[in-house]
Amino acid sequence: MENPNQPPLDELLKAARSGDEAAAAELWKLVYADLRQLAQSRMQSLPPGQTLQATALVNEAYLRLVGRNGEAAEWQNREHFFGAAARTMRNILVDQLRHGSRLKRGGDRARVALFELESEGLASGVDVLDLDGALTRLEAIAPRAAEVTVLRFFGGLTIAESAAELGVSEATIEREWAYARAWLRRDLGDEG
Repeated sequence: MENPNQPPLDELLKAARSGDEAAAAELWKLVYADLRQLAQSRMQSLPPGQTLQATALVNEAYLRLVGRNGEAAEWQNREHFFGAAARTMRNILVDQLRHGSRLKRGGDRARVALFELESEGLASGVDVLDLDGALTRLEAIAPRAAEVTVLRFFGGLTIAESAAELGVSEATIEREWAYARAWLRRDLGDEG
């Protein structure tokens, strides 16, 4: 929630983009809690012994978003920023899981389900690496549906926020989201 004494998030994003270090620091303070909550919600079902913590995920995502030397990407608004954060967190989680699945790190062991997707209309017990592969396949045939899935699942964006991020109507997002869920259920082998 934005403090009335602080500049709006969109203004901070623009100022950070133009190189204002104070705005970048203020941006971090403003978005940290939301990013941490998002990271925690995505990591709740990680198996015990997972080395990646929500704080580390948020910090790494922020470093990738603003760059290690403070150069910021060109975010147009809040939805664009959190959409970029969602894609970045997805990449970090997938990289971490791939790294951990190497044979020398026990990659020959059975995969453990990471996320419960029932609330989003996908089957429970979907492995993030399986989901990433499915999203890559979906992206080849329906790029916007794949993007909607990343924004909704990894980014926690609402239908309205996803529509603003992608510059389309909410009805379009609802159709793409329904298509993506159905396609992913079929691709991931969920008969239910």
